[in-house]
Amino acid sequence: MDSDENKLGYEPAARDKREVEDEVGSLSSRVLEMLRVKGQVTEPGPMTNFCDTGGDDRPRYRVVAHPWSLYGVDNTALGKGMGRLVDQLPKKGWKVLRHGPDSSKNRNLEIVAVHTKTHTHLEVTWMKGQDGHEPLISVDVTSRCFRDDDTPSG
Repeated sequence: MDSDENKLGYEPAARDKREVEDEVGSLSSRVLEMLRVKGQVTEPGPMTNFCDTGGDDRPRYRVVAHPWSLYGVDNTALGKGMGRLVDQLPKKGWKVLRHGPDSSKNRNLEIVAVHTKTHTHLEVTWMKGQDGHEPLISVDVTSRCFRDDDTPSG
């Protein structure tokens, strides 16, 4: 539909849900490897959700997201990990769109990037724990919207 394409800026391709989940999971694992920080990582793997096109066709499109956090280490280790990540992303097929403080009160360091081959979106935020919480790096790897032909509409 033209209205979907205009809201998203592209026409969602027909893809197998498991293939997209594997792709997002693999890219997410590469991000963890680039950080090279030995800490604890939250468990849930990639999850498929509805893609919000802003239209009334919500059940037609899917998106795969893999949110996770790295914690249990100090800010020195997390800061070095963020430095390695911003250095390695372009070498591993990612285009860094933004690198700097976010708009929060704590001015957390943020990296936003897009994988040039898959158009997968990456948001990484280093929360230093200045608000009394444990320092951590929050990662969200999200696929482009796609059409899953095996998904019943409605």
